[in-house]
Amino acid sequence: MNREQKRDTERKELIIFLDCGDTIIDEGTEVRDEQGTVIEGRVIPGADVMVRTLAERGYRLAIVADGSAQSFKNLLTQNQLYDYFEVLIYSEQMKVDKPNPRMFKAAMGAMELSERDLPRIIMVGNNLARDVRGANQVGITSVHLNWTTRYPRTPADPLEQPDYSIAEPLELLDLAERLNGELQAGRTRAI
Repeated sequence: MNREQKRDTERKELIIFLDCGDTIIDEGTEVRDEQGTVIEGRVIPGADVMVRTLAERGYRLAIVADGSAQSFKNLLTQNQLYDYFEVLIYSEQMKVDKPNPRMFKAAMGAMELSERDLPRIIMVGNNLARDVRGANQVGITSVHLNWTTRYPRTPADPLEQPDYSIAEPLELLDLAERLNGELQAGRTRAI
């Protein structure tokens, strides 16, 4: 599905920010060149289906990830996922890493979202200290994808406590539909 086809799909209320490493791409499969740029890597089982299905259902998707633009371009292009994302925000271009609020606010700005859109955004990531803390600090709903043991699974403090946890990428499909339904129901009641 290309960007024009996505525009023709019914837009959902919920907006989804995704980390990349160990959220879409299995970091354990990454191959780097001499400069440290990731030149290849495989998706986590089900992550490619998750991204495609969310896009096909009309969700607006953004990458908010720590690393270099070329690494993510290589990984997402190689796995035929690059074009599903409306916005790609990388720490290399922002000159900060998550949990710095600038990462999340840059994605919001690039998607023309304001503070009043915060209840419509979720951040999905594998790292409590970066993804969950960063989302929680900004007021974005946090979703912890805890499929790997490479990172701590226990919050160090209340800011690392996720709003939701999922064990594998495909679980995000049902969670997104549920959260989107709640947003639509809330909007209907408000009218």
